[in-house]
Amino acid sequence: MKKQLLLLVATFFSIGGLLAQTNDITIDIQTFIAKIKQDPKAQIVDARGPEEFAKNHLYNAININAQVPGFEQRINALDKTKPVLIYSIQNGRSTALAKDLISKGFTDVHDLLAGIGSWVGSGQPYFTAATQGLSTEAYKKILTDNKLVLVDIGSEYCGACKRVKPILDSLRKEYGAALKVVELELEDSPQLIASLKTVTAFPYIILYNRGNIVLQRTGLKNLKNELDAKLVALK
Repeated sequence: MKKQLLLLVATFFSIGGLLAQTNDITIDIQTFIAKIKQDPKAQIVDARGPEEFAKNHLYNAININAQVPGFEQRINALDKTKPVLIYSIQNGRSTALAKDLISKGFTDVHDLLAGIGSWVGSGQPYFTAATQGLSTEAYKKILTDNKLVLVDIGSEYCGACKRVKPILDSLRKEYGAALKVVELELEDSPQLIASLKTVTAFPYIILYNRGNIVLQRTGLKNLKNELDAKLVALK
């Protein structure tokens, strides 16, 4: 009886420790950067698909995606004694992978809050295959030539970003030539997105009035209402 009680207690604390760790795996960009600096041998893992990885990724990252053959072999190739730092676009695939690693016995696993959007958007170094896109000069000219400019920043692989598109279409119809809409995607214009050094997550919205930022935010909640209120006031 005593042995069974001890076993139950040990199991309780084991599960409690696991839950505490899985609830504490997502870290912000500054903490993520600090962990890389603290341990140059930290294993950086990109949890997105191979096509996404080929277009842009953090330097020294390896690609591990649950939907790609060889997933378990790639997991087994990781060193459980070293930190594992994971990212995706937001936190769906990266959090799932982080929890899977913890269940397999990894003890130092972390997931980057807001993923690669946060990394590139804050101006951190990255690899990109993009060779062209909207230049900084062209971007500045748009801001100079138009009173109201709405900039939508995201990725073609981002589900939430796709849900912004109907809102943009609606605003185009409502405001016509009075509102210039610019859409920037990580796959085409990463250099410009990085140069802004203000993007914290995808999707990210910036509204300019005569070249000055009057609204910047991420996410979809109340986005249309908030934009309408600002645009009506600025017309």
